[in-house]
Amino acid sequence: MGCLDCCIKCLGGVPYASLVATILCFSGVALFCGCGHVALTGTVTMLENHFSRITSDHATLIDVVQILQYIIYGIASFFFLYGIILLAEGFYTTSAVKEMHSEFKTTVCGRCISAMFVFLTYILGLAWLGIFGFSAVPVFLFYNMWTTCAAMKSPIANLTSVDNICVDVRQYGVIPWNADPGKACGQNLADICNTSEFYLSYHLYIVACAGAGATVIALIHYLMILAANWAYLKGACQQTHAYQDIKTKDDAELQDVQSRSKEGLNSYS
Repeated sequence: MGCLDCCIKCLGGVPYASLVATILCFSGVALFCGCGHVALTGTVTMLENHFSRITSDHATLIDVVQILQYIIYGIASFFFLYGIILLAEGFYTTSAVKEMHSEFKTTVCGRCISAMFVFLTYILGLAWLGIFGFSAVPVFLFYNMWTTCAAMKSPIANLTSVDNICVDVRQYGVIPWNADPGKACGQNLADICNTSEFYLSYHLYIVACAGAGATVIALIHYLMILAANWAYLKGACQQTHAYQDIKTKDDAELQDVQSRSKEGLNSYS
């Protein structure tokens, strides 16, 4: 076998669908975890500088943000390993499908593992769907603040007092009602919208939400691949067992005919 034939055979065994899903999953998780971590830090900095200057007022928020950041570390580590495992399972399933009628044989344990990955990927897909919805909440809050700042620059807003345009973050439950000042109005609000913390956090939350959406799509892709491969393996295995049963039956009938032939020759002689 030449080098070109060997390369073609190797490329034929690559699970391209699983590879695309793995790349999409890694990209989505990386965007969500990286951008989400930085955006949370920027949000805390913005709240400390402009909305809650007393540390005790937003101490609970700091603890929640730290917990979310630790969860992000766990998500990144887990999905790095899980993506590699699913890719390896894709290689195994592809090899099993391509060599089903040769010496390669699937086992009951292998099919059970494939079924377990189908169930686990389905559960993770539902979890990431919830994460996607949760990640849209800060995007909505920052968008409201951004539209308020944009309204201050409109001609209608210039006709009235700009100081009457305010954003009160206490109504969102981010900080308690006794936080000081708790809200920003007029020029102070405009200055907040022009800060790097607000601009960066807003866009990072958007990217993090998009990353969560990409991860959901990747898991749906994984689920379709795993379900299709498992169903094909199960059907092919049943066909193999049926073929083996027929072959065993034919061999038994052939041996019976041969034994009867020998008995007939012995009785004739």
